[in-house]
Amino acid sequence: MKYRLHLLALLFFSLSIPLSHAAPPEIKKNQPAVSQEVRVPILLYHRFGPTVADGMTITTPVFESHLKYLKDNGYKVIPLRQLVDWYQKKGPAPAPKSVVIVEDDAHKTVYTDMLPLAKKYNVPVTVFIYPSAVSNAKYAMTWDQIRELKKSGLFDLQSHTYWHPNFKRDKKKMKPLEYEKSVTTQLVKSKAKIEKELGGKVDMLAWPFGIFDDDLLKKAADAGYAATFTIVAHHAGTADSVNKLPRYLLINSDQGKAFAQIVAGTAPKRNIVY
Repeated sequence: MKYRLHLLALLFFSLSIPLSHAAPPEIKKNQPAVSQEVRVPILLYHRFGPTVADGMTITTPVFESHLKYLKDNGYKVIPLRQLVDWYQKKGPAPAPKSVVIVEDDAHKTVYTDMLPLAKKYNVPVTVFIYPSAVSNAKYAMTWDQIRELKKSGLFDLQSHTYWHPNFKRDKKKMKPLEYEKSVTTQLVKSKAKIEKELGGKVDMLAWPFGIFDDDLLKKAADAGYAATFTIVAHHAGTADSVNKLPRYLLINSDQGKAFAQIVAGTAPKRNIVY
C-alpha cells in the first residue's frame, strides 16, 4: 500500500514540473492580446467658414463643436499615421475611443479656420493635397501656408492626386494607353511635388471622389503609396484593408446627436454624393 502511494506521489510531482515554468500571472497580464478589436472613425472635412457655402462646407463653429465633443467625451484624436502603422504591423493597436481627423483638397480655410482650432484643442490632422491648386487656385492654400501647417507639428501632408481627376469619367472618354499614362502621372507627379516642396515622406493617398478599382489600387501601390483612402462610411477596423480604408465624409448637419452617432458607429447608413 505504501509502495503504491509512493508511486502516485512521484507521478503527481513529475506532472507538476512543467507547470512551474509557466509565466506568473502578473507577467501574463501585461502581455499584449493576440487580437484586439479596433474601431476607429476617420472623420473627413473639406472646408470651413461662417456660413454653408456648399455641400462640403462645415461652419467653423460646428467644427469646433466636434472637437469639443470629442474632448468632453473621452475621445482621443490620434495621427492617421498611427492607425496606418498598426495596419502595417509597425505599431500597437490604437486605444479604444481613438479618432482620426483628415481634410481633402487643402482649401484655404484649413489655414484660416482649421489651424487655429487644431492648435487650441491640440489635435493632429492629415491634409490630402492636390498640388496643381496650391499657390494657383484662389480657393487653395499657398505652399508657404502649408509649410506653416507642417511647422505646427500637428499636420501631416499627403496626396490627393495631382489635379483631382474623375478616374471613372476619364476611363470612359480616354483611350486605354492615354488613361494609363494619365493615372500614373496623377499618382507620381503629386507625390513628387509634395515631397519636393515640403520634404518628408508621401505614401498615403485619398482617392478623388472616392473612386477606385483594383487596377487603380495596383497602380497606387506601384507608385509607392502604402495606404489609400475611400469615402465608404464606417469605422476602420480589423476587417479593412490598408489600401482602401473607410472615411466618414462629414456635412454641416452632422452636429449634436448626429455627430455623436457617427463617432460611436451607430449612425444610420447614408449615401453622400461627393
